[in-house]
Amino acid sequence: MRPQRATVAEIDLSAVAHNVGVMKEFAGDARLLAVVKANGYGHGAVPVAETALAAGAHGLCVALVQEGVELRRAGIEAPILVLSEQPIEQVGDLVAHGLIATAYSTRYIDALASEAKRLDVVGHEVHLKIDTGMNRVGAAPSNAVELAGRIIARSPQLSLGGVFTHLATADSPDPTETRAQLSRFDLALAELHRAGVDPGWVHAANSAATIAHPDARRDMVRAGIALYGIAPDVSMTPLCGRLRPALTLRSRVSYVKRVAAGEGVSYGLRHRFATATTVATVPLGYADGVPRGLGLSGGQVLVAGRRRPIVGVVTMDQLMVDCGDDEIRVDDEVVLIGRQGSESIDANEWGSLLGTIGYEVVCAISARVPRVVV
Repeated sequence: MRPQRATVAEIDLSAVAHNVGVMKEFAGDARLLAVVKANGYGHGAVPVAETALAAGAHGLCVALVQEGVELRRAGIEAPILVLSEQPIEQVGDLVAHGLIATAYSTRYIDALASEAKRLDVVGHEVHLKIDTGMNRVGAAPSNAVELAGRIIARSPQLSLGGVFTHLATADSPDPTETRAQLSRFDLALAELHRAGVDPGWVHAANSAATIAHPDARRDMVRAGIALYGIAPDVSMTPLCGRLRPALTLRSRVSYVKRVAAGEGVSYGLRHRFATATTVATVPLGYADGVPRGLGLSGGQVLVAGRRRPIVGVVTMDQLMVDCGDDEIRVDDEVVLIGRQGSESIDANEWGSLLGTIGYEVVCAISARVPRVVV
């Protein structure tokens, strides 16, 4: 069906498939889990998941039970790892839909075993998460043997399928903290082996570590942002040259007017024009995911193959662009993220201007922007 808005987010699934191939090359012999949480980083979880699996991903990762259930209801049967413990009341749905659980507490392990028994499920897969320094979630390395033993003791309902950690600074040019985390992880794994525990799949690498830290790749890698063609950090752009951005955010000019020198634009009239100019209005705003301060921070768009500045504050549904003396017409294409002619703007450019990251930029593109697969 043709989108009913001038504004669309075009999703290039061939780029996703290409990026899976690139990340598999980085991963070497390690299997690849495609991270499709947050609606596939704003790209559409189901089509991205299907594309990634067809391109050779072993399985998927999500953040929430409902994200995993959505994939199961779409007919996806591949392994799906839920990356953290979930509310106890959702454990039944997790087990019933065959989602791999992440655990790092006795309470959660016991809840998983109880639900598996109630549902007559045998060998439900659990991955033990170890916190090696990010201090978000995960078991202390010193508790790894105890918790792994508790999972194993809940056989036949549960089985220990993997042990993993998450790296806090893998996208940093300084490898010190990543090396320290991997060292702590290795010590915990050594304790598990000494206790006679088979850890199953061992994984630590996110996109950044898969690209930049070969020693983090282990049995499996979890690739997220790179699958969408976005460098994990601006500093990693040279290492990510083979990745292809999968999302283009485009709209069309909805109104054009000449504005005299000295006039202001948008709420608060925080931008005033030094000379007479042409202002184009574009029908998307912060309700669509364009940050309100993007224009005040130096944000630009592509119009008629040229970079042009967003002026004034972005409003809820519209933004304004200074087009100088260019001959701009209603319905002319405007590209906010993507390529037009020889020019391009990527999500990390917005992130750099706004003091954030490309992940946040694409995840913030709201549901009222139609996603169109191209």
